[in-house]
Amino acid sequence: MKILVINCGSSSIKYKLYSFPKRRLIAGGLVEKVGQNGSDIKSHKEGVEAIIAKLIDEKVVRDLKEIVAVGHRVVHGGETFCVPHLVDKAVIKKMKECAELAPLHNPANLAGIIACKEFFPSIAHVAVFDTSFHQSIPKHAYMYALPIEYYKKYGIRRYGFHGASHQFVAHQCARILKKPYNKLKLITCHLGNGCSITAINKGKSVDTSMGFTPLEGLVMGTRSGDIDPAVAFYIMEKENLSYHEMDEILNRKSGLVGISGVSNDMRDIVNGAKKGHKRCKLALDIFIYRIKKYIGAYHLILGGADAICFTGGIGENNKQMISGIKKDISKAIKTKVLVVPTDEELMIANLTFKLIESDKQ
Repeated sequence: MKILVINCGSSSIKYKLYSFPKRRLIAGGLVEKVGQNGSDIKSHKEGVEAIIAKLIDEKVVRDLKEIVAVGHRVVHGGETFCVPHLVDKAVIKKMKECAELAPLHNPANLAGIIACKEFFPSIAHVAVFDTSFHQSIPKHAYMYALPIEYYKKYGIRRYGFHGASHQFVAHQCARILKKPYNKLKLITCHLGNGCSITAINKGKSVDTSMGFTPLEGLVMGTRSGDIDPAVAFYIMEKENLSYHEMDEILNRKSGLVGISGVSNDMRDIVNGAKKGHKRCKLALDIFIYRIKKYIGAYHLILGGADAICFTGGIGENNKQMISGIKKDISKAIKTKVLVVPTDEELMIANLTFKLIESDKQ
């Protein structure tokens, strides 16, 4: 059977087609500049249509009936969605209610689902939520020390993201270590333009660095990560900035690009540091320091770890940096350090296959 995975961003659609149960990748690609000026793709519906046309033109599929299910990545499921769900009218309604928690992502995710349901009206559509893997985090770890009515009224709490990546990497670590997944203690580090670290105990996420939004936690490409909230208020007052302008600074102009003044791309930062660029060196030092800080905290929370796993564009491709972190870790704690390529789309396909098979039974 063939399962299509759709990952809709605000202006892009990433897709992969797999053959199950062998989990073989058949095709994949990216539709960019969706809805942007000058683009031929005016909407997510047109983007999905272009993907389908390409799959047929390249004879990857002869008939759309070969595709038995579509797995969709959805960024935010709030507290409503703790596991993947078959998409129906009730699920779509609940997803719309979660949209305000991720206004840049969920509407695009939903647009992709609605488009796919038009082209594939009679097959299973499965929503896999980035936040669902972290719904096992205990209350003392996800609650903020704010007046509790804000949690009750608005759902303000730590949710965590990159769930499919952390879950996939954890399973891969279990295979590498040749130990049962549900008996391992792992610290998984997803390092890309967006970065997060998760503590996993017996297959369950027990803490993660991202919070109510993906802004919390590690230093990232353009995001500040952890910061004293009063800093934002102070800058807003001094610079006479609006909420939206401050949000732009924290999410788009901070992190590696803000410190270095050069780039949000780690390759540029590393090259700059090698050439003696002081701000690039500082950006790199801060980035690495924050990673080690979270690893140390999660190692204590877990009471030790069977392995620390690095993944993502930075985690998989910066051998010298990871070797340096590994060296520092080995001085303090004795645990294996692994580099494991992630595949969020394959994780979504796996979860989709598992759900439709259980639904048959």
